[in-house]
Amino acid sequence: MNLSDAFRHQAHVCPTLGSPFMGRLMALFADRLAPGGAVADHLLAWPGDVSPAAQSVPLRIAGALHNLVVTGASPDLSSAYPPNAVTDDALWSAVTQAMEDHAPAILAFLASPPQTNEVRRAACLIAAGSALAARFDMPMMLSELGASAGLNLMWDRFALDAAGTRLGPGDAVLTLTPDWRGAAPEGVAPRIADRRGVDLAPIDPRAPRDAERLLSYLWPDQPERIARTRAAISVASAPVDQADAVDWLPDRLAAQTDGHLHLVYHTIAWQYLPDAHRARGDAIIAAAGARATPDRPLARLGMEADGSDPGAAITLTLWPDGQTQDLGRIDYHGRWVDWRAPLW
Repeated sequence: MNLSDAFRHQAHVCPTLGSPFMGRLMALFADRLAPGGAVADHLLAWPGDVSPAAQSVPLRIAGALHNLVVTGASPDLSSAYPPNAVTDDALWSAVTQAMEDHAPAILAFLASPPQTNEVRRAACLIAAGSALAARFDMPMMLSELGASAGLNLMWDRFALDAAGTRLGPGDAVLTLTPDWRGAAPEGVAPRIADRRGVDLAPIDPRAPRDAERLLSYLWPDQPERIARTRAAISVASAPVDQADAVDWLPDRLAAQTDGHLHLVYHTIAWQYLPDAHRARGDAIIAAAGARATPDRPLARLGMEADGSDPGAAITLTLWPDGQTQDLGRIDYHGRWVDWRAPLW
């Protein structure tokens, strides 16, 4: 996939995910990006795979530009961004001027891959975690693979309002209200004894610059999504280690103690690992599962693309029995959930 095709792909996808503005912006890049200037030349000469499945160059430049808006560094660009409505010509003029005026900052931003924590994905974590808490009357240990800023390690501080059921604390910092299909979610409040994540390039949401970076990867015409992320940032406190997830797993799995359920989970992260690396991680988790006991159970929850549509598959494997359950499907951004109740 060349760069123009990558921008066109993103221009098609973004409106389906609720961002017409991003669709416009990506289409403008596909149609109008031309040599001339440090940023444009850098983008056009980008080495390697620029596609969404690899280095996600379109989302990198979108994040870099939004960062100028989030931080207030470019009032002129801000005036062309939502909630303001301008023509395509005016938008592209503001973008090209920003790329010229802020080239060093943009080039530095482009060096890192997109980092997002889609808080709405926590809908499946709340549903599954609450069901597990009802199934296992014991404290829970949480481990998230590909945790980014660790916002979704705090899912027990969020509420889920779905199918006439509310799960979560009364003082939840945010309430998720996805389009809920299928069985109503059931469960009890979990008791979280320990939580920790891992990421190759974690973001510390308690650091202002990192929080701004995280917000920059959200889409400018989705204020509710930005507000949810800000709310999640307000309670973020879980440590996220900088490491390779597969290398991190053995010590983390060994840290489980008797009388605790260990829930290992990943949302749109495991699918990006190379096949051999993913297979090694699967084997490490399965080996830990083989050592699980009724007093020290292990659960693995995945929300990942599986080649089927729509959305991502939600799967849950429990040990010591080792059975995997299909818990339904979820929109990649958590806008809807088609839930199948777990069978115990």
